[in-house]
This record gives sequence, structure tokens and C-alpha cells, in this order.
Amino acid sequence: MKHKIKNSVIVTSTALFFTHLMNKFLSATAVTKNLLKSHMGHRFSWRFGDVFYSKTGSGSPLLLIHDLDPASSSYEWNELIQKLSKKHTVYAIDLLGCGRSDKPSMTYTNYLYVQLISDFIQQVIGSETNVAVTGLSSSFLIMACYSNPSLFDKIIIINPESIASLNIIPTKKSKIAKFILELPIIGNTVYHILTSKKKIEYAFTEEYLFNPFHLQTKCLDIYYESAHLGQSNGKFLLSSKKGLFLNVNICKALHEINNSIFILYGDHVSNASSIAEQYVKLNPAIEVVSIANTKQLPQIEAPDQVLEYIHLFLS
Repeated sequence: MKHKIKNSVIVTSTALFFTHLMNKFLSATAVTKNLLKSHMGHRFSWRFGDVFYSKTGSGSPLLLIHDLDPASSSYEWNELIQKLSKKHTVYAIDLLGCGRSDKPSMTYTNYLYVQLISDFIQQVIGSETNVAVTGLSSSFLIMACYSNPSLFDKIIIINPESIASLNIIPTKKSKIAKFILELPIIGNTVYHILTSKKKIEYAFTEEYLFNPFHLQTKCLDIYYESAHLGQSNGKFLLSSKKGLFLNVNICKALHEINNSIFILYGDHVSNASSIAEQYVKLNPAIEVVSIANTKQLPQIEAPDQVLEYIHLFLS
């Protein structure tokens, strides 16, 4: 019996060791192309870690915030930054836990990003700011605007998260998912599976883009690299997202904020028009426009149309 237990321990330890080595190998090879060059930007030393951002152009400030996912980064706005910088001082940020920013081992919450956005505008931009934001990150912006209205001017939201999904609180099941992802070896393995290049490519072809042929190899490689920078510590952001710790009820804030808000949505996003209607119901002053033949990321798929609407709204 003791012999069997000893053999089981040896086999298990060996398997874990080789799994650990494989995780290290995957993390290292994912970033070998060095497409997200950290030296081509600035660092904002924040209380929970350094935050990467770029600054281009001149004119009224415009902050660009990407959707919240470990594979996302400010590259999401790459097709628009230079064109927008002709009329604005454009700040494009990598949120904490994403891209070239630090990825601390912690629980990420909505309030964390509310504080990050507010502090970034106060300490880096230093004046009232227009903001364009995508997806789940729009909830942070709405809450930040509600808490510190003097920091914000006009707000552009691309494909916001539904009110109902933002109201879902952590459950026993979601907490278990968070726990598993945060385990040292098993969690890393699960993270590598969930952020493999095939998984990211599938997300683009099924969720992000209406026309999968719009996906460029460089874009896919950058999203893959973003997910694995920082020795794949993006798993802590993903675990918080899977654990539903990033959700918040935005109804009161959305109803009471007095800023001009413009919603753009891809016309092939499921329930996008009804989601926009939910926002307008809470704040009738919100303007809404759909972008034809796009899904979650029209700024990648139809940048010229998005650019036209941004210029129109901010003029």
C-alpha cells in the first residue's frame, strides 16, 4: 500500500512538474515576436501597478479605453489613433491586467477601474476629457463619471454590456471558476487553453467581427501576445471576470449623469439594439447609431465609419 502511494506521489509530482514547464514554455513563446513594444509609450505609476499609455496629437483631450479582456489592449484603437490625433490629444490606455500594463495577482473589481480612470484623468491628462470606450469597460466609465462628473465631457460607448448582465452578482459556481483559474499550475494550464491562439481567433470570427476575412494575422498575434505578457498573469483578470467580480449595477448612475452620451453598436451583435434601448430608457438624452455589417469591434472592422461618427459627435 505504501509502495502504491509513493508511486502515485511520484507520478503526480512528475506530471505537475512537466505541466509547469509546458506553461512556462507557452508563456515565453507567445511573446517572442515582441509586437507590443513597451518603449513606444509612457508609464503611469499607479498605486496597484504601472499602467501603459500612448499620447499623440494636439487639441482637446480624448481618452480611448479598450474592452476588458486579458487579450485586449489599446491596439484595439490602432486604426483610429493617428486620424483622431489630427484634432485631439489622444490618450490610449492599456488597462491594468491587460497588454503592456502590470498584471498584479489580485482580484479585479469595477471600483478598481473606476479609480484608475479617474486618477489617470486627474494626474496625467489634467483636464475635462472626452472618452471613447468599448464593451464591459463602459460600465467603469459610467460609474467614474457618476462619481467625478467634472473630469468628463462627452462619452462615446461602443457595444455596451447589457444592464441585466451587469446586475449578476458572484455565485458559488463563478467563485469556483475564479478559484480554479488562480491555482498555480492547474490555473495556468486552464488559462493557456482559454487564451490559446485558436480560442482568440474563434472569438474574432464568431464575436468580434462580422466578416472574419477582416481579421489580419498581425492583429491576432498582438491579441495573443497581450494575453501572455507578464508571464500570463492575465489569468487573475480573467478569473475576476469569470467570477463576476467586475459587474456593477449602473442604473442609478446612468440615469443621473448629465453628460452627452453617444452609443455606437454593431448591427450584427445579438440584442445590440435592445441593449441600447435599455440605456436610452434610463437616460433619454443618449444618442444611438448602428454601424452596418459589424459586430463587437467596429473600430477594427469599419474604422472610417466609426471615425466619422466620433468626429461628428465631438464637433
